Formats: sequence, structure tokens, C-alpha cells
Amino acid sequence: MNWDILGPALLALLPPIGMGFIVYFLFKSIIGADAKERKARAQVEAEERAKAAKRRSPNGEQPE
Repeated sequence: MNWDILGPALLALLPPIGMGFIVYFLFKSIIGADAKERKARAQVEAEERAKAAKRRSPNGEQPE
């Protein structure tokens, strides 16, 4: 195997591979943050629905 040719070729592949890892982890963190935000938003909305249900009178009418 001729390392005079293969060595520079392998070194030339390092920057794209490194950028691939950076992009992968960047997208992974963005998607993870989005999932956490959606979960937190759903929890807040559920709490708001529960508060609204408590404010309603027992017979289903809205208080004045």
C-alpha cells in the first residue's frame, strides 16, 4: 500500500467528516430542545385548562 498517495487522501477526508459530526450534534441539540419546549408548553396548557375548568361553575355555566 502506497502511503504517499493514500495518506493525503485520508487527511483530505478529515474536514468533511469533522463538519459532519458538528452538524449532526447541532441538529440533535436543536431537535432535543424543540421536544423539551413542546413538552413544557403542553404542560403549561394542561395547567391552564385545569384552572379554567376550576373557574367554571358545577353546572357548566360560565360565571359572570
